[in-house]
Amino acid sequence: MAQSSSALRRPPAAPGQAEWEPVSHPDRAPTLKVGARTADKFTQSAQSLIASAKPVPTFAGRAPELPSAPAGDLADIGLLGTAVDRERRRGRGTISNASGRYEPLARIAFDDGWRSLEDLPPFKTTVTIDSTRKIITRNESPDISFDRSINPYRGCEHGCVYCFARPTHAYLGMSPGLDFESKLFVKPDAAELLEKELSAKNYEPRTIAIGTNTDPYQPIERRYQIMRRILEVLERAGHPVGIVTKSALVLRDLDILARMAERRLAKVALSVTTLDPQLARSMEPRAATPMRRLETLRRLSAAGIPTTVMVAPVIPAVTDAEMERILDAAAAAGVQGAGYVLLRLPLEVRDLFREWLTANYPDRVEHVFKLIRDMRGGKDYDSTWGKRQKGSGPYAWMLGRRFEIACEKLGLNKNRNSLTTEHFEPPIKRAKQLDLF
Repeated sequence: MAQSSSALRRPPAAPGQAEWEPVSHPDRAPTLKVGARTADKFTQSAQSLIASAKPVPTFAGRAPELPSAPAGDLADIGLLGTAVDRERRRGRGTISNASGRYEPLARIAFDDGWRSLEDLPPFKTTVTIDSTRKIITRNESPDISFDRSINPYRGCEHGCVYCFARPTHAYLGMSPGLDFESKLFVKPDAAELLEKELSAKNYEPRTIAIGTNTDPYQPIERRYQIMRRILEVLERAGHPVGIVTKSALVLRDLDILARMAERRLAKVALSVTTLDPQLARSMEPRAATPMRRLETLRRLSAAGIPTTVMVAPVIPAVTDAEMERILDAAAAAGVQGAGYVLLRLPLEVRDLFREWLTANYPDRVEHVFKLIRDMRGGKDYDSTWGKRQKGSGPYAWMLGRRFEIACEKLGLNKNRNSLTTEHFEPPIKRAKQLDLF
């Protein structure tokens, strides 16, 4: 790629002005760095210039060759500089990789005339060690059924475009876009940390939720097997656990889960967003196919493990028409419980989802967002407790009523499979002498 040969530094730009800086990183295109607060204004101005541009005059019967667009499908989806070429992001969910909201500078890719964007390598999954000190995360949210959870990984290779956990990658100085699904963090000491925390003198057992943020059975779990080691600790301690996943890899741990289920210590939920394999591949590119998820539910149920199907997220005018069919298919697989969650678009997820929707269903964009705002009090997202999961308004009420009628017809949610803490014993026995201190 082209590199600047200038050794001179320009004086610092005035506040609000763009600052040019040579970029020589082999994996990045030349970039224009602007203040994060002015990035949106810069993008809007550039789009206006593109829209109002006059035809290029011809010379000697032909038009001069212009630099290629910054990111392939740029003109079609209205992005500038943050979109990534289709070939580079093959097998990924999102379209762009904009800088995180806490970064002081926003990077906007552009072609400097050498067509260097075409030579950039594809996004590859990288894994970094996360040396966390604690593994159990606490919460006080009144609208969810658990007060503690474990996340063995940060980021998720499944690449679900709608994932509400994407904004957490901004805390790490990375993009909630493609970085979230390609730059992953693993907690190799999770099982050991869990063992210590469960053995603390003041620990009171309650069901631990796993998979509520990122998927514990995402593809890299095959290599690291952190989830299996966590389950071994929980089984030994007699501690209850509830798992949420989209992966058939959970069947690898069927032996442990079946033993725990016999003691009322485990239950598993699988999210099924759609039964359309093409839509699922576009929206959840590296998650298990819908049919494999249903087969996974069948095998878990046959092993005596309490199972739940989560119709989540429900996307208005895209997947909401499938709610009854998903519930029907799950009931046929032996599922006993069901739930649903409305599409959530916090922070950067809104723009990432809009990009995907514009690229795949351009004729539905305005209609989808109108329905979302109808259920979110006129906003794209409402994080109010009690409303963020199901929404409000007539359309949200209709979805809830459809769900209730379908569950009643199929016999779902008739029996609640509550877990027990009666078997709990600290996994590390404290020496009696230490009790004197």
